[in-house]
Amino acid sequence: MNTQTLLQMNTIFISIVIEALPFILIGVIISGIIQIFVSDEMIAKFIPKNTFLSILLASFLGSIIPACECGIVPITRRLILKGVPLPAAIAFMMTGPIINPIVLFSTFLAFGNSWTMFFYRGGLALIVSMIVGFILKLTIKDSPLKNSHHHPVHYRSIKDRISAMLEHSINEFFSVSKYLVIGSLLAAIVQTYVKTSTLVAIGNGPISSHIVMMGLAYVLSLCSQADAFVAASFRSSFSTSSLLAFLVFGPMLDIKNTFMLLSTFKSKFVLFVCTITTLTVLVVTLVF
Repeated sequence: MNTQTLLQMNTIFISIVIEALPFILIGVIISGIIQIFVSDEMIAKFIPKNTFLSILLASFLGSIIPACECGIVPITRRLILKGVPLPAAIAFMMTGPIINPIVLFSTFLAFGNSWTMFFYRGGLALIVSMIVGFILKLTIKDSPLKNSHHHPVHYRSIKDRISAMLEHSINEFFSVSKYLVIGSLLAAIVQTYVKTSTLVAIGNGPISSHIVMMGLAYVLSLCSQADAFVAASFRSSFSTSSLLAFLVFGPMLDIKNTFMLLSTFKSKFVLFVCTITTLTVLVVTLVF
């Protein structure tokens, strides 16, 4: 391991952390607002009782909540504790980093002002989230959260509420950030020692090209606001459907995001979600 390699790894690590931190900050602040200012009763009135409608509504929530795949994990946890059904919360977690306006606009620009990629990316993300949501509805009965205790607290004044919101956000930030650092370090190591050219060389077949692009998305751990520009650079080597596999899978699952999921959910559940998400994205983009 020479000095140049270490410097390269260090640069990648720092860039991943700096890229993700603002969105984690947004995520924990939104989580704090939900915890203190949104009551369980408000959530119960807002979420439809019908499974299909609740998953559909949650999938579209990402269009108004600006969070990347890291920042959305604490929001998802807080929504589940507040009573949002697990399938709906996970559907929101999957689409949030993809269908928010900033990400879709960056996709539009990256592919030469292409409305086609804009709608394909958003549409396929919604399809995948709906499928995964229904699978979770049929298979998961108990809470998968590591800590599922929720005790409503009543505050006397707005000042007390704001103070509690900030305290909650700060605690959540430090709790989540350590897993971001671990995941980012792993991503930096993999990016440094596993060359992109090696992966590209394997991805010649119709199925293997999808698997390679999904693997690349997982390894690179890019923020969803920037990943479209990386995907666009592979247009001459990969098909549109395999590029979409990269664009849909990456914001749903990557190395740093997996560690953050493990900090929030039980390991068995994380493994299950990772498996069904991977298979669903692969099948949906292959059929596409």
